[in-house]
Amino acid sequence: MENRRTAAWAGWLLVVPVLASGVLLNLLAPQPYTGLPLLAAAPLIAGAMLPYRACVLVASVACAVSLALDFFRGRSASATVVDLAVIGLIGILALGVNLLLRRQGRDLARARGIAEAVQLAVLPPPPPRAGPLAVAAGYTAAQVEARIGGDLFAVQETPYGVRMIIGDVKGKGVQAVASVSVAIGAFRQEAENAPTLAELARRLDDALTREASRSGNAASDEDFTTAVLAEVPGDGKLLRLVNRGHPGPYLIHDGVIERLDATRPQLPLGMGLGTVATPDGDALTDVFRLPSGALLLMITDGVTEARDRTGTFYDPCASTTLTGRFMDPGDLVRAVTADVARWTCDGHQDDMAILAVARRGGRPPGW
Repeated sequence: MENRRTAAWAGWLLVVPVLASGVLLNLLAPQPYTGLPLLAAAPLIAGAMLPYRACVLVASVACAVSLALDFFRGRSASATVVDLAVIGLIGILALGVNLLLRRQGRDLARARGIAEAVQLAVLPPPPPRAGPLAVAAGYTAAQVEARIGGDLFAVQETPYGVRMIIGDVKGKGVQAVASVSVAIGAFRQEAENAPTLAELARRLDDALTREASRSGNAASDEDFTTAVLAEVPGDGKLLRLVNRGHPGPYLIHDGVIERLDATRPQLPLGMGLGTVATPDGDALTDVFRLPSGALLLMITDGVTEARDRTGTFYDPCASTTLTGRFMDPGDLVRAVTADVARWTCDGHQDDMAILAVARRGGRPPGW
């Protein structure tokens, strides 16, 4: 609604000067020069930028002004009829353009609504609380018109604690959305059954690889899913991480932000190439202490690859905004989103997903 009002004001700011200029040219310019082109341009501008009724008004005013000016200047009847016919025809074309744009706007709004419904179905918002954790998430599309993309996140309580995933499908278009659906569905199913986080990662890898085979897309270096899997046991004191080629998460506590890098790099999911293992044969899982009141920030590369005007990448660890104290993870999500927007001057080029959780111990009642 606000965008429509802004466009309408901009339309009037163009239409009024154009009409006025056409009148002045008709009154002041020497023969044979007239302001007819400007009078004809006014309905076209109105057709593209103003509501239908306003477009009818502008077209009618342009015709009336043309008729009055021709009578005032004493132009011949034939010239008056030609001028009126030209502006009238252009006014009719402007009304047609207006109707076409309105129809396209309705179709676009319908498509956006469908995309938003798909987004909510495939990637529903996480619960505000899960076990010992408070949870918040945010998703920002690279383009305002876009409502769905390849970033994903999920949080689920399981018999093994709270398990989380954040990831980024590197494929494009419908295939990326299908991969997001498969990854989220597999996570929902296997998070309840996989005895370890490493086993959960293996099962997700198998699911994505099978899906790629079924769809006829062989695993490649361009179609895969990077992800971080996290697990917080019921007491909330530990954080286990399996990082499959994704930007590392960040731990924020007592005004200090620390990136939790993987001990050893691992391959993304869906490539069908297995996992990195420790010397004793176990898949690699990193374990960190999760202090009371600490916040865990998990992001996609839309955050870490955001650039300012000089081409410098955004670094959460260097941000003074993120070292402040946050009352809940929702505040942290909003702070990161606003900080990236300031860094890029609202010009970020990639989708951006943010998942933040906080250990609720030590927080005010009702948190």
